[in-house]
Amino acid sequence: MREQSSGGPGAGMQDDVALTRRRWVRALMGGVVTGRPQGWHRCPLHPKHTCRHRRTCRHRLHRKPSRHAGLPSPPPGTPTELPPGLPPTPPVIVNPTPPSGVPTPLPVGEALPADVLRVLSRFSYGYGAGLHEQVRAAGGWPGWFEQQLDPASIADPRADGLLSWWPSLSMGYDGIWKLHQDGTQPGWVSVAHYARWCLLRRVYSTRQLHEVISEFWEDHLHIPLSDDLVFPFRGDYGMVVRKHALGRFTDLLQAAITHPAMSLSLDNAFSTKWAPNENLGRELLELHTVGAGNYTEDDVKTSARILTGFQVDTWRTWAPSYNPQRHWTGPVSVLGFTSANADPDGRAVIAAYLDHLAHHPLTARRLARKLAVRFVGDDPPAALVERLAQTYLDHDTDIRPVLRALAQAPELRSAAPKVRTPLGDLVATYRALEVDVHPPTSDESGANSLLWFAYSLGQPPFEWPRPDGPPADDASWSSTSRVLASMDFHLTTGGGWWPDVDMTYRAYASWLPAEPTAFADVVDRLSVRLFATRAAPRVVQACVEALGIAPTTLIGHQHALATWRMPHLLAVLLDSPDHLLH
Repeated sequence: MREQSSGGPGAGMQDDVALTRRRWVRALMGGVVTGRPQGWHRCPLHPKHTCRHRRTCRHRLHRKPSRHAGLPSPPPGTPTELPPGLPPTPPVIVNPTPPSGVPTPLPVGEALPADVLRVLSRFSYGYGAGLHEQVRAAGGWPGWFEQQLDPASIADPRADGLLSWWPSLSMGYDGIWKLHQDGTQPGWVSVAHYARWCLLRRVYSTRQLHEVISEFWEDHLHIPLSDDLVFPFRGDYGMVVRKHALGRFTDLLQAAITHPAMSLSLDNAFSTKWAPNENLGRELLELHTVGAGNYTEDDVKTSARILTGFQVDTWRTWAPSYNPQRHWTGPVSVLGFTSANADPDGRAVIAAYLDHLAHHPLTARRLARKLAVRFVGDDPPAALVERLAQTYLDHDTDIRPVLRALAQAPELRSAAPKVRTPLGDLVATYRALEVDVHPPTSDESGANSLLWFAYSLGQPPFEWPRPDGPPADDASWSSTSRVLASMDFHLTTGGGWWPDVDMTYRAYASWLPAEPTAFADVVDRLSVRLFATRAAPRVVQACVEALGIAPTTLIGHQHALATWRMPHLLAVLLDSPDHLLH
């Protein structure tokens, strides 16, 4: 990480950066952006500690660049193209080092039709060269989609290899507890490793649909990573959800609701026939199946009684078990489900109850609408929701026919673009920029540090504080602060400045064509390479205004874009609707 002392040679660069960024914000969004305190940030792990006027958090384990860390300067004598009003020679920053990598010239690339891009962008984490090759090999998006519905048939060596990067992911609850007990690895680190693993799987997996739908179900059956007591089981819970993500919802519901992580998160592990706890019984109805307003308080009480019997030996062995002596017995009736419930071993009744809820028409309609909001738009057509719900019921709650119907729906083709969530932006940016993350060798490694970017963007994985899971609507992720945080992230990542340990970024010159090319054409080629779409005129104009380069200026490998100004150009493109919308 390159340091810069206060008042040193690069002290004036912050004002230049702020001016440049304000120019392209106006060009892209047509609004007025006011300044914010510069040169500091709040460490997400130390919310009460403000690291003002420093480039890093003082905590040695959680160093992170500030919003306006110094930009690298060009070598002496490098020709430059600066926006009007900026000094002709940028201040010198200590140790300016562009990303390593072989500067292979950028190929022309191929723009994809809008309908193909719509399917790929909604059912993957963003365009990339690897995704393009998969679609081409499958003969088009329909063939690719059918392959994605059967993830076991797709080789995925890079993503599969990520599991070995964090050994605790392969441990059982007892191994994770032992690490916590002896101080080797606190529980919060174990769940953080699970979040890191998920993020990188989303970046590199060839089974993109499986990653997308796994996130959807973990959000639907949400358990916050930071919930009390869940750390020995939270990683395994995520693995269980992934196992059933492209199967029948009834199987997924059974596995999730009876998992010790869910029992601990919603207090069912402490619910007994003498004192039933209603948390899980209520959320099962309200959040996981039929939805609010479709049940009574008596239904909640009965639901809680049915679910009694599960327990966990917390803070000793952490062994989960089912204790028939704690199960409430007696006749039960909930939303059309009835049972004598006479056996103290109530697991068969629980299984029948969950199966009934999974097949309930209200559950079908609620899941259909949630899927339509996630993949189509905030206000999906009622006809689409009804078709999806009927498909779900006709196929015994199998999610694959529902996803196929979604991908083929004309409503998807005509849908307006959706806003990428901050996490979606993070993953799509790494995919577009072809960032290469290597196995971690320290806490500073990119594979570990990437998680703190998610915190700074405002959406750490699986950390939504309520059991309803994070929102999927556009308005929730369209605030000014969110957009500015994404812009900071795009500039830092486009520059390859942080994380910088065990990371490889493309060399700046590698983004340019082999021969000198007009700047407007450079922008267009980059847009095709990053997003598989031609650059819209307003995007080209934003790049022209932000960098102060005329559209006809010839850009060769001796130009400043090849040495130090490329991060600005990449950032403008990533800040554009072609990336922030999908």
